[in-house]
Amino acid sequence: MAKQNIMDNYDGVEIYNPAVTAEIAESYKRVLKAIGENPKREGLLKTPERVARALQFLTHGYSINPEELVKSGMFKEKYREMVIVKDIDIYSLCEHHMLPFIGKAHVAYIPNGYIVGLSKIARIVDAYARRLQVQERLTSQIKDCIHNALKPLGVAVVIEAQHLCMQMRGIQKQNSVTTTSDFTGVFMKSNKTRAEFLNIIGSKLH
Repeated sequence: MAKQNIMDNYDGVEIYNPAVTAEIAESYKRVLKAIGENPKREGLLKTPERVARALQFLTHGYSINPEELVKSGMFKEKYREMVIVKDIDIYSLCEHHMLPFIGKAHVAYIPNGYIVGLSKIARIVDAYARRLQVQERLTSQIKDCIHNALKPLGVAVVIEAQHLCMQMRGIQKQNSVTTTSDFTGVFMKSNKTRAEFLNIIGSKLH
């Protein structure tokens, strides 16, 4: 997918690559036939194209460079205490079954000369989530991106999510929640710092 043809400005404008839309739509016509449906019946006439557009939106993170997002919003600042953005909504697709997993990300860092605009943290999460993913890799990618681009004293990421591949099929455990975490710097070295982060994301301050 070409960068300029994907929604990457976060302004709610959805732009699609016509060639990619047509290719995916043709594939989904075959999928509909394979499962015993009739792609020519009224209710399904536009379904392949709708799915093609939906998939481009749900995977538009491939067209975004998350580290450049960080660098575009960095500011010099002497602040050296913990910065936390919690309860960031996550909507991603499991790469094993291409079914959604949905949850929250909690991200913290301790500045080391630079801070980053708060919205950039949420955009980094979204840029990696809007790809075919596993939760474990998503957690580490968010951490690595902030660590590499901002060079802070430490980064902490926790993700809690429900996976429809476990709820709609397979084991069918509707109330299961998967939690993953990853840390760098002072969050790894200091039990006190890590505990402070975990306490804050577990509390209801808002």
